[in-house]
Amino acid sequence: MSIKHPIIAVTGSSGAGTTSITKSFQHIFRREKINAEIIKGDSFHRYDRGAMQAKMDEETAAGNHNFSHFGPEANLLENLEGLFREYGATGRGKSRHYIHDEEEAKLYGAAPGTFTEWHPIPENTDLLFYEGLHGVIKTNKVDIGSHVDLRVGVVPIINLEWIQKIHRDKALRGYSTEAVMDTILRRMPDYVHYICPQFSKTHVNFQRVPTVDTSNPLIARDIPSLDESFLVIRFSNPKGIDFPYLLSMLDNSFMSRPNSIVCPGGKMELAMQIIFTPMIMQLMDKKRRAR
Repeated sequence: MSIKHPIIAVTGSSGAGTTSITKSFQHIFRREKINAEIIKGDSFHRYDRGAMQAKMDEETAAGNHNFSHFGPEANLLENLEGLFREYGATGRGKSRHYIHDEEEAKLYGAAPGTFTEWHPIPENTDLLFYEGLHGVIKTNKVDIGSHVDLRVGVVPIINLEWIQKIHRDKALRGYSTEAVMDTILRRMPDYVHYICPQFSKTHVNFQRVPTVDTSNPLIARDIPSLDESFLVIRFSNPKGIDFPYLLSMLDNSFMSRPNSIVCPGGKMELAMQIIFTPMIMQLMDKKRRAR
């Protein structure tokens, strides 16, 4: 961790909703005039789209039916830790961008499913913000979470996560439900061994729990809306958290445990603003004092 060059990491699996959380952080950065460098976890995948498919075919032929982006072997975790370590020490480092679609292809001048070249991140940023699968991961080779000053987990209950992924991949990528479920099942061992353990190392977890029937995610016609959900917010260390203030600001909320608040899902944006704004400003205050 670093006082002069803080790092924030939002961690969640594919379909968890990390992109929406990132937008909420971006609102805070704009409002508070914080110059944040945002990097995406898929920039640190080891293989581009074509090479990943070839590698999965190779692993499947060798009897490994669970090779996935969720596991360490498919990612450049040492590079990611190297970036966090260097940024924390100097405010510098190198990253790249994964090109998702034709719109980004025009912007970056390369084909969808490929990476840009590695490039230095801009100088004089206030903080580094990561969104992806492995912001808090610890293996026998890396301990990425140890470099992060604010660690946030985004964890919908599993059926809701599946519904979100099924709808996203069918709508944006043209996949069939069966193809999406094949991907989910392939990833499950890595999800259990490498994604879930990270949520025990986060400072704050946001877990959305729908109040409608999601018992069969394969036939769900719609993604349950925020207003059809509750939000469980868990703090790893409740010391210093002003729970009475949070309860007063989040209508119809209550505490389910000494470190957990439950509020209506529609209050998610407000909850993030009132929880994370003071945390980020505290990081910025420590940064200024250290100069």
